[in-house]
Amino acid sequence: MTLPSRVDYTREAALLLTKLSAINGPLMFHQSGGCCDGSSPMCYLKGEFRVGASDVLIGELAIAELDEPVQVWMSATQFEYWKHTHLTIDVVDGRGGGFSLESPEGKRFLIRSRLFTDEEWELLENSPVKTGA
Repeated sequence: MTLPSRVDYTREAALLLTKLSAINGPLMFHQSGGCCDGSSPMCYLKGEFRVGASDVLIGELAIAELDEPVQVWMSATQFEYWKHTHLTIDVVDGRGGGFSLESPEGKRFLIRSRLFTDEEWELLENSPVKTGA
């Protein structure tokens, strides 16, 4: 039995991630929990943002044009609020977080979400998630 994914991406996000990867190298996301940059998926060079025991790996975006998947992390406390939700990383025109790699491109990543169906949640409810520990 295959578990439903917790995170996905739009075609537009894949195109921008491909461009950013060609410029910067392997990438990662950390879903911000608010504060300075709002609640945005922040794109970093892989390993530039230090994940720890209080971070959860919610998924990996396997984009055909990239050599390795883009990991998507969020804090464990935020995951408790979002664990019932499927997330899709999208991109729109505009200025996003100042520390996120897409900022100079005049674009910003954002999260679109939907609740898991009852069937999806039944499969995911007790499935373990990897942490940065």
